[in-house]
Amino acid sequence: MHKNRFRIGIFFPSGAMENGLVKRMGALYSKTFRCWHLPYSRDCYIMIQETFKGYTIHAENKTANVPEETAPAFGLILPALERTVPEKRTGKKILPLSDINPKNVAAWLQMEQQLQLKGYSDSTQRTYKNEFLIYLKQLKQVAAEDMPEARIKNYLQYCYTTLKLSENTIHSRMNALKFYYEQVLGREKFFYEIPRPKKHLQLPRVISEEKILEGLLAIQNIKHQTLLLTAYSAGLRVSEVVRLRITDINADRMQIFISKAKGKKDRMVTLSSFTLQALRVYLEAYKPRNWIFEGQPNTDHISIRTAQEIFKQAYQKLGLPPSVSFHSLRHSYATHLLENGTDIKYIQELLGHNDIKTTLRYTHVSMKAIQKIESPLDKIIRKQQLKLDNDKKDETK
Repeated sequence: MHKNRFRIGIFFPSGAMENGLVKRMGALYSKTFRCWHLPYSRDCYIMIQETFKGYTIHAENKTANVPEETAPAFGLILPALERTVPEKRTGKKILPLSDINPKNVAAWLQMEQQLQLKGYSDSTQRTYKNEFLIYLKQLKQVAAEDMPEARIKNYLQYCYTTLKLSENTIHSRMNALKFYYEQVLGREKFFYEIPRPKKHLQLPRVISEEKILEGLLAIQNIKHQTLLLTAYSAGLRVSEVVRLRITDINADRMQIFISKAKGKKDRMVTLSSFTLQALRVYLEAYKPRNWIFEGQPNTDHISIRTAQEIFKQAYQKLGLPPSVSFHSLRHSYATHLLENGTDIKYIQELLGHNDIKTTLRYTHVSMKAIQKIESPLDKIIRKQQLKLDNDKKDETK
């Protein structure tokens, strides 16, 4: 009994890895009873059984006069399983499992397991699981595995026309559903027949060379300055620069090794001579042991959120548009290379793009050729002005 209400209490040793599972179910923690607890209902009890399938569950009544029509047991004591690797913390939270029908909890857990077995990145797993959870929540009493192709098409149409979701969100949801029905349930690739909304072509947000330098020179903190300098000079993603290790810097070959970048690909990028000098000054001052840009505690690198905040503080006073972000340093790097005459194929290799079409976006924002184009209006006015000047000369004669 918690605050005059019946609750299902879940007990296991403090610090156990199962904390992550109960949080996802939407459970709350009671300091008084030293346990997690959920609403006292049959649905929640079934959800616990599905979530902890394979665990040894000991059910025990902790209070008297329990209504028979509710859950078959009240208190649950779950012994922690031995795990050698702790769950990795992520920046974005997964939606709670309590938002979906208990019969679909098993589907979500199968999805989670398959994503991990396939070795998908943490960010992709978070996106797929969240999109799938939203889908399961909207199914209500319908089991996900019983959904026919026609109803899935109707649902996606509902997302586009009624919910007014963006093209990118619908693509992510379609990818999540495609993964579940094809990779988890093993259905045929029927998603090829479902049309995808055309994505909005977004041009990269580029910062001028002058503004890049102005922002870097205004930073007083050596660590912050070196972080942004390294990111821009090598065209690195924020996730790549925060995970740089000291051993990734090859001063002899003037290269930086990028390990397990997007798509789990390794690549080599050029090391700027100015950046190398800045790194030497920084390493001498801070003396990091493993990660170049250590966080708190020093056993890990700084977070992506911290790096993004460093960029925001450095460039918010320069009058740049709000849409400019840390990733704009990478966009600017590629655009400036293109404007300086670097071949587009080399830029593709440096950025680690699989498809040359991704790199060709920068030709739309490069000002090297565009600045040479004269507007027809200017040409007409220039001709008219020239004609007027000639008429005046004739009158003078």
